[in-house]
Amino acid sequence: MDFGVVLQTNPPASRTVHLAKLAEQFGFSHVWTFDSHLLWEEPYVIHSQILAETRRVIVGPFVTNPATRDWTVTASVFATLNEMYGNRTICGIGRGDSAVRVTNGKPTTMAELRESIHVIRELANSRAVEFNGATLQFPWSLGSRLDVWVAAYGPMALKLAGEVGDGFILQLADLDIAAWMIRTVRNAAEAAGRDPDEIAFCVAAPMYIGDDREHMREQCRWFGGMVGNHVADLVARYGEHGQVPEALTEYIRGREGYDYNSHGRASNDHVDFVPDEIVERFCLLGSPEEHIEKLQRLAELGVDQFAGYLQHDNKEETLRVYGEQVIPALREHLVAKR
Repeated sequence: MDFGVVLQTNPPASRTVHLAKLAEQFGFSHVWTFDSHLLWEEPYVIHSQILAETRRVIVGPFVTNPATRDWTVTASVFATLNEMYGNRTICGIGRGDSAVRVTNGKPTTMAELRESIHVIRELANSRAVEFNGATLQFPWSLGSRLDVWVAAYGPMALKLAGEVGDGFILQLADLDIAAWMIRTVRNAAEAAGRDPDEIAFCVAAPMYIGDDREHMREQCRWFGGMVGNHVADLVARYGEHGQVPEALTEYIRGREGYDYNSHGRASNDHVDFVPDEIVERFCLLGSPEEHIEKLQRLAELGVDQFAGYLQHDNKEETLRVYGEQVIPALREHLVAKR
């Protein structure tokens, strides 16, 4: 199992770069950042600095979208970073949440998401692509490589991830829900004639090492609110008792709106509807042993990467304990299982 860290690009940017460097030192393979250009600083500028000050980590957005960024410009950014730093980028992409909703926009359609994935991937892999009636290719790009991982919750998005994604991103760590979603993506891949084993499966959730249960839950309750935005869309489309597991939909019944100015922040003051049980199920909290046990179970479901959000007040210590205890224990466990 690989390990990633998910950062917000809050000022000062040097702090984000510092955390990325720590992540590399402690054995994390990926550094991801939010991509909402109004809520936080421009991530791709900071990605360049992270890549310049690290040697191994792979860097990318968690996640970008086809609505707020021109697809060809997005591809050019990745191809340029790859030329500069040696194919160390990755693209997480979804239909759009905070980046579009904060401007009163709407997520893109599935068709637009599918087409954007194709255009971005072809161009950023130094290949030609048909777009808007023209054949496009970067004449300066040679040997660039980029994987595109698709973030999804609902049945149609999961199907798309299985059909076209190099990877699948699930932003919650509930074991039952993860099992259902991974199975759904794998089934879609098989139906499309793909080998499901060629898809990387990534589970992302807040990770907090500590012993004060109440404090950890309060620091990570924002995550249930963030997931709730996507769930509300699914309930509107499929109904509360539709195709989506009730384990995912039942907790948002008390949800009353959402303020994106507090999106993804531990200080979020409008996520009281998220019960303690959901915080525990969706996140990784507690002692190193508790983290190790849940990560082992995720690995058994076929998860290839765990990406931990660090939007709380214990960032450095959590990174340190993961590097010194959690990551080595997981690797030892997985080697022993082979």
